[in-house]
Amino acid sequence: MDQYRVFGNPIKQSRSPFIHQFFAKETEQKINYESELVAIDSFDEKIIKFMGEQGKGANITVPFKEQALALCDQLSERARLAGAVNTLSFIDGVILGDNTDGLGLVQDLQRNNVHLKNSRILLLGAGGAAKGVILPLLDQHPQMIVIANRTVSKAESICKQFNLHENKSKLRAYGFDDVTDQNFDIIINATSASLNGKIPPISGQLVGADVVCYDMVYGKELTPFLKWAKNEGADHIIDGLGMLVGQAAESFAIWRGIKPEVESVITSLRKSLAAE
Repeated sequence: MDQYRVFGNPIKQSRSPFIHQFFAKETEQKINYESELVAIDSFDEKIIKFMGEQGKGANITVPFKEQALALCDQLSERARLAGAVNTLSFIDGVILGDNTDGLGLVQDLQRNNVHLKNSRILLLGAGGAAKGVILPLLDQHPQMIVIANRTVSKAESICKQFNLHENKSKLRAYGFDDVTDQNFDIIINATSASLNGKIPPISGQLVGADVVCYDMVYGKELTPFLKWAKNEGADHIIDGLGMLVGQAAESFAIWRGIKPEVESVITSLRKSLAAE
């Protein structure tokens, strides 16, 4: 049976084994997918060992996505521009790296009937989560993407990373305080604020009934960002559970050559969260 893993630290909370085993059953693929804790200083060793044991592929989560990129022999353009890898494939001793996070986000937005073409997108944060989704968002031909961050230079650095992309002119960098008087169709929270029970320091003036608010984080209840957006009048709020499942579906498709359906597993995970 083909072996797959998700490697991270911590890893106990990972829902990836549930998701991929669900996909395998749905698509009649015989695989074994497990989570594995990796010591901070032994990531490379763990990957090489797993590949030597005939492992077929692996998902990578925090804090190893940048280390995974450095370990790869070949990279997709998405992974190269993101500066991080979340999906490894092992083929004839060669390590291939990809980043499916952005595809997961785009497909979840589309699944929720959010139109990206010609839209004005505000992306909050300039860390790895933000970098990982920019190229797939640009490929949907938005009118513009504003990257807002507490430290403007970090947002500017991301824009420079994409200076060879055909849609590079659609990227803008601002501080959180500099976007108050602008209008957006979609606001995406790519900061870690919700994980800490906080919200990004942006004005409620940016939110309206027709502004889609998306948080890459998810939980049993609404995230702090989505609670705030709802209180500010947003009618369409979406958490990141669908993005999690979507990026997993893309990884599964890379490995197995078949794209699983996501609705059933999202519904199952929602029920599981509600029962916790």
